[in-house]
Amino acid sequence: MAEKNKLEEDNLSRIKENMADSLDKIMYSFVVEDVLKGFFITVPPGYVACVYDLGRGVLKKVLHPGLHLKIPFWQRAKLFNTQTLEYNISKDFNAENVRALGDTPIGAVSLDNRNIQIEGTMLLRLDVDQIPYIWQNIGEDFVEKIIRPTIRSRLRMIASLYSTQDIISLQRNQIEVAIKNELDRIFHPRGIHVENVLLCEITSQFKKNE
Repeated sequence: MAEKNKLEEDNLSRIKENMADSLDKIMYSFVVEDVLKGFFITVPPGYVACVYDLGRGVLKKVLHPGLHLKIPFWQRAKLFNTQTLEYNISKDFNAENVRALGDTPIGAVSLDNRNIQIEGTMLLRLDVDQIPYIWQNIGEDFVEKIIRPTIRSRLRMIASLYSTQDIISLQRNQIEVAIKNELDRIFHPRGIHVENVLLCEITSQFKKNE
């Protein structure tokens, strides 16, 4: 009986030691992953980091590529891509991903009253100095809030000024320039640069009300 009790005590002691070791490992892992790593911000090439401070809000200074220090728990950083990005208007675009950069073909009505479908590519780039403004005033979902509805609206507006034949072939270059200038007029004050507009495919379907 005494031997059995001693065996149970030994087992209980080993269980307690194992639990203590497990708790130590969990605590150490928690500190490494959530506290120690929280001191650093690694910014890769082609990106900048914008920092939100609980006391001061979104900081105006962005962090350029490299390793930076921040205050864990008090500051939160988000990476923003500063490279030229393609906004593709295509049948292959997944409309369910509302934050993705792109759109499905845009329907419009030409000057000669024909329904057309427009596909193409817009080359866009964020203004590094304006990124804190974008995060503070527009938020992370600026593609859904600003870029996509503006591109749809401006393409439809400009398409309505030209005949189908002009849009498809005769004045395509002129129309691309007009779209770029109109988009840049709206996007530039919001920290988004329009570098180029390329219309790749325009299809005419049928006459409206025909």
